[in-house]
Amino acid sequence: MGVVYILQSQVNQRYYIGSTCDLERRLIEHDTGKSQYTKLTKPFKLVFSQGYGTLQEARKIEYKLKQLKSRVIIERIVKDQKIEMNP
Repeated sequence: MGVVYILQSQVNQRYYIGSTCDLERRLIEHDTGKSQYTKLTKPFKLVFSQGYGTLQEARKIEYKLKQLKSRVIIERIVKDQKIEMNP
């Protein structure tokens, strides 16, 4: 199973989108600075997660969301607690 997740930095309020097959492990990596991209803006709050049948599906959704580069869309996903997009 794959998961798409959105974190919000408690330092600068920016969002980070990711995907994983082990959400708990990945959150620990973000908050302990093991993720290169997020280590300077930790700690994070998990504001959204949605499961998919496979990690490949989750990665496709993550990629599409990152291509949109829209804070408005991310905030709508967080508010509605769902992604309405096909992989």
